[in-house]
Amino acid sequence: MPRSQRNDNFIDKTFTIVADILLQIIPMASGEKEAFTYYRDGMSAQSEGEYAEALQNYYEAMRLEIDPYDRSYILYNIGLIHTSNGEHTKALEYYFQALERNPSLPQALNNTALICHYRGEQAIRQGDPETAEAWFDQAAEYWKQAIALAPSNYIEAQNWLKITGRFGE
Repeated sequence: MPRSQRNDNFIDKTFTIVADILLQIIPMASGEKEAFTYYRDGMSAQSEGEYAEALQNYYEAMRLEIDPYDRSYILYNIGLIHTSNGEHTKALEYYFQALERNPSLPQALNNTALICHYRGEQAIRQGDPETAEAWFDQAAEYWKQAIALAPSNYIEAQNWLKITGRFGE
């Protein structure tokens, strides 16, 4: 049984009902509807920490989805799973693919910046301040782009940019 038919909590059930209604009334090709169903099931599995199942659904949605904008969100969610699993290099690959299809995706820019910042902190712990600064500079560039797209978001990043003198560069 598809995940969308076995949701246990109120919010998931409500989302599923609304999504099913929209799928019935909005004119779209059957492949697009099927892609959305896989995407929805992937989001549900991801929210429950069932990452392997979520990835299977996302990959199937990617196989069916042709719209670059919709594909960007699928790729972003795949990146989130790899980030959650500590697979930062893989996560970055998916965030970059998402941004290629949708450059106005501030959350992908933010998550890319977070990984760069994390790598900068790792370099400090390893006693390599030059590499750390390079990673921090890269994080700053991604955060500036994310903030330009969503000025009221990423307040902590804005504060970090100001504190480190990277905001106006």
